[in-house]
Amino acid sequence: MGLAMAGHIQARGFDVAVFDVSDERMALARERGMPTGDYLQDMADDGGLFILAVATDAQVEEVCETLAGAAKTGTVIVVAATVRPETVRDLAGRLAGRGLRLVDAPVVYGATGAREGTLLSLCGGAEDDIDAVRPVLMSYSRDVVRVGPVGAGQVAKACNNLLHWIHCVGNFETLLIAKRYGLDGQRMREVLLDCPGTNGTLRRWDTTRFTWQEKDMDITMDMAQQLGLMLPLAGQVDQLVKTLSAADVKALLYGDEVNYLGRSVRPLQPAEGGLG
Repeated sequence: MGLAMAGHIQARGFDVAVFDVSDERMALARERGMPTGDYLQDMADDGGLFILAVATDAQVEEVCETLAGAAKTGTVIVVAATVRPETVRDLAGRLAGRGLRLVDAPVVYGATGAREGTLLSLCGGAEDDIDAVRPVLMSYSRDVVRVGPVGAGQVAKACNNLLHWIHCVGNFETLLIAKRYGLDGQRMREVLLDCPGTNGTLRRWDTTRFTWQEKDMDITMDMAQQLGLMLPLAGQVDQLVKTLSAADVKALLYGDEVNYLGRSVRPLQPAEGGLG
């Protein structure tokens, strides 16, 4: 996603330089006309804005620590990664002591949104800081929304992710009923899209990638524990969504049978109670 986002920024006329620990991704960036740096610390002096699109809290902390020791005063660091709210709040305090500013701006609408430049940036930070980076973030976003102070963007992303994975499990079990009756899963999905119970996840159901459900739900459950909240539905979804894959969804929509929770589910014949 980061490479696609960088491409949109460059296309809007901004000067872009790219760093990645993956030589393959760096080569792709160069093929697309983006300059790259061999070492992150060597790039720190050249930019007033850094956008972090990495995978984990530890990677965000490592990059921020490197930039903190080399970036010029007034530099803004945008954390576009999905991490724990406490991570960005702690980093913002530490970076402020070194004259650097932080905006947490995780994105939604996934890889498709990154390719098309239609992500939604959910921002936490000072209004002035968000306004300063808004033109760049709009390069790859349909909108840039300030949710609140630093950390609020990550809370909003976690809330969205919880709803998304709840819908993933709900959609799967709903269409499983239809399939068991012998009805076409994809046709039932199309019908439900016009019903009041529809959801955005169902609309993009056959392109949903089951890549980050474990990380996303771990963040959500950690937040609930820290807040002293009992979230029984989230707890069930945490267990169930980790058993699903994109291949399972394809089988549910288009296949003859599908596996769920270790059991093979096939359409019932009319003599068994099916409608097929």
